[in-house]
Amino acid sequence: MAEKKFNFLVEGGRANAGPPIGPALGPLGINVIDVVNEINKLTREFAGMRVPVTVKVDLTTKKFTVEVGIPSTSALLLKEVGAEKGAETPSKPVGDLSFKQVVKIAKLKMPSMLAKTLKAAVKEVLGTCRSLGITVDGKDPKEVQKMIDQGVYDDII
Repeated sequence: MAEKKFNFLVEGGRANAGPPIGPALGPLGINVIDVVNEINKLTREFAGMRVPVTVKVDLTTKKFTVEVGIPSTSALLLKEVGAEKGAETPSKPVGDLSFKQVVKIAKLKMPSMLAKTLKAAVKEVLGTCRSLGITVDGKDPKEVQKMIDQGVYDDII
């Protein structure tokens, strides 16, 4: 079985047959529209975010599979807070998340992180919050990281 693998970065639910997907898959003789429809179906929940997608094509049977990756931590945080982009200066926050929302994102991203524990993953997400200008429960993310070290959130994590 000869298989070819393609990686694309698409906007959730809005892939189209134009570049880069069409020119990469068209010469293989598979129906590009079917691939695009499958990508859009699988990425709909990530609307407005750039999502990594892998398309595997069996060159013999012309069958394909689509695997969807997880958007970046920044993209997930900005979507959760409802902001287009991060703060230009950290002193002007773009939004506020609850600690539980941060934990939810950490759980989602954990398989692709280097963190060995959920606590470490949460601290990594908090670091991204800080760089984007997102507060957590009205506090600076650095302060929340210290509270994690003190065991304040042990019942949640």
